[in-house]
Amino acid sequence: MKKKIFLLCTLCLLAQWSVAQAPKWVEKAKRAVFSVVTYDENDKILNTGNGFFVTEDGVALSDYSLFKGAQRAVVMNSEGVQMPVVSIMGANDMYDVIKFRVGISTKKVPALNPATVAPAVGGNVYILPYSTQKDRSYTVGQVKAADKFSEKYYYYTLNLHLKDKMVSCPVMTEEGQVFALAQKSSGADTATICYAVDANFVMAQNVSALSFSDMALKNIGIKKALPDTEEQALVFLFMASSQVTPEKYGQLLDDFIAEYPNSADGYMRRAANWLYQPKDDASMEKVVADMDKALSVTQKKDDVYYNRAKLIYNYMLGNPEKPYKDWSYDKAVDEIRKAIAVQELPVYMQTEGDILFAKQDYPGALVCYEKVNQSNLASAATFFSAAKTKELMKAPAEEILALMDSCMARFSEPYTEEAAPYLLERAQARMNANQARAAMLDYDAYYKTVNGKVNDVFYYYREQAALKAKQFQRALDDLDKAIELNPKELTYRAELAVVNIRVGRNEEALKVLQDALKVDSKYAEAYRLMGIAQLQMKKNQEACQNFAKAKELGDPNVDELIEKHCK
Repeated sequence: MKKKIFLLCTLCLLAQWSVAQAPKWVEKAKRAVFSVVTYDENDKILNTGNGFFVTEDGVALSDYSLFKGAQRAVVMNSEGVQMPVVSIMGANDMYDVIKFRVGISTKKVPALNPATVAPAVGGNVYILPYSTQKDRSYTVGQVKAADKFSEKYYYYTLNLHLKDKMVSCPVMTEEGQVFALAQKSSGADTATICYAVDANFVMAQNVSALSFSDMALKNIGIKKALPDTEEQALVFLFMASSQVTPEKYGQLLDDFIAEYPNSADGYMRRAANWLYQPKDDASMEKVVADMDKALSVTQKKDDVYYNRAKLIYNYMLGNPEKPYKDWSYDKAVDEIRKAIAVQELPVYMQTEGDILFAKQDYPGALVCYEKVNQSNLASAATFFSAAKTKELMKAPAEEILALMDSCMARFSEPYTEEAAPYLLERAQARMNANQARAAMLDYDAYYKTVNGKVNDVFYYYREQAALKAKQFQRALDDLDKAIELNPKELTYRAELAVVNIRVGRNEEALKVLQDALKVDSKYAEAYRLMGIAQLQMKKNQEACQNFAKAKELGDPNVDELIEKHCK
């Protein structure tokens, strides 16, 4: 019994000695270690683990797997105070590490200093576990190996047994600086060795401009921090704009403005985002306020005027039943002309042309487009804009076609899909200029460009060109294709009958028209065309019967035929 008491006392003394021999910095350093609780989409606990602060304003490190699938997270410091994780600052799933920011409840929090020099192989290291007690407990071991990766970081093997509750705790040097993050043990030997990843590597994790395609970050529902530079942050916002809801995008814009309050881009983008919200007076006032703020902080006034003009222009294109205050196409014109007065950039001229086009000031729009087409901004689209403007001005077909030729000159053969819509437009321009054979070439080029993925309307339009070019067999073939794709469209059947009549295939025409009447027995045009075919066949009595039926059904084009052939 005495031996047992003696042994117990000895163990207690040894324990006290161990604590007494702990480095002086241990107790203070342990205050930087915290526990982490993550929650899923149903706000149920997902995982628990550890982490530690590396800056006094709340930047912290932990393991990525703890956060995977999490929608929110909180940390609990050594004093039992809970604080929310407000943003993810970077992550790497391969090395299972994450950097994040905590919304701290005080002006600053205890933080560990990164090691300037990592311990050598054989050097002592210390792992500090999380605790709510003011103690100096720790686990000591040695560096067994240090393997270099990514040219400047190290992955450490430690002679140390790591308990589960010590994963993601800091690994310290003898001087009390953090140099690594403890990681889950793996392999056959977990009793005597464990692993740790370079803390500098974890701290180097950042959100970049392209982080919206990073699956490691996508797997976390917690808000992501912005990149470290304004330029990168703007690219990040651009990527986010097409991948998140207007509400979430608005939150990112708020964060950007808070980080870069003197950046006009933030206010302009937020103003544009407000237009996705219900367009009541309250939201519109926010739009105006942000655009005014953008103008007040920028040195590039013309850029803000340009964006204000586009904003008003796009707003008016939505045909609001009740436009906001003095917003109109005229106001958009005033704004873009303010930009032009500062600097006459081709893009500003293009925008002025678009606004004038929208308000149906076609001569004014054409002046703008012609200036753009003489600049380095000239493109297929700008020549097309000029062509459509001239078309609406009832300009000669040859002038419109000349602009479409300039449009197509911006492309080289073989054409890509980008050129496809312009090929169709030039084909129609060539038809209007009585260049049917040239139009067919454009239709054929379009067909080739889109790999034959066309609809019934395409075949109908190409048939019109073929008919005008007197290529009757091609016309017949295209109409057959159109009917095959859309058998209920009677216009195609009527046109097929017309072409058959024109080439003297009257019996075939009658068959086509009878098929049309099976689709719609009251299709007046079919009776009129049947009468015309029968006239060609010298069947005047039958023809007149069909003319009478067409008139009965309301065909306005049959009266002259009755007057001429049915007395």
